Amino acid sequence: MPLLRFDLIEGRNDEEIQDLLDAAHRAMLAAFKVPERDRYQIVHEHKPGQMIVEDTGLDIPRTEKVVLLQVTSRPRTREQKETFYRLLCEELEKTCGIAPSDVMVSIVENTDGDWSFGRGRAQFLTGEL
Repeated sequence: MPLLRFDLIEGRNDEEIQDLLDAAHRAMLAAFKVPERDRYQIVHEHKPGQMIVEDTGLDIPRTEKVVLLQVTSRPRTREQKETFYRLLCEELEKTCGIAPSDVMVSIVENTDGDWSFGRGRAQFLTGEL
């Protein structure tokens, strides 16, 4: 937790995807102060033309390297979110050559009772976490 879902246009190789996931994890560790092994990431690849990511009228250019990231997480502060957005763009640009204009993020918040990490229990509620 958090759960990160990446939507990408297909065409990256396995190493490029791993670099992207590692970069996002570094940003998550720094911004949200989660444990190192708190890593849940899913990649969905789409054919060109099956993913449209426009700019809401902000004049933000997009390329075939666009990354749409949905983060499902317990509530985070405004400062944590803004730090994550900044660090994510820095890491992706440095590691993967992805321009900050190609990074879009949506954070969906939920509560402790919305998580079960296995064994049929809600570990945040039971005190296991």
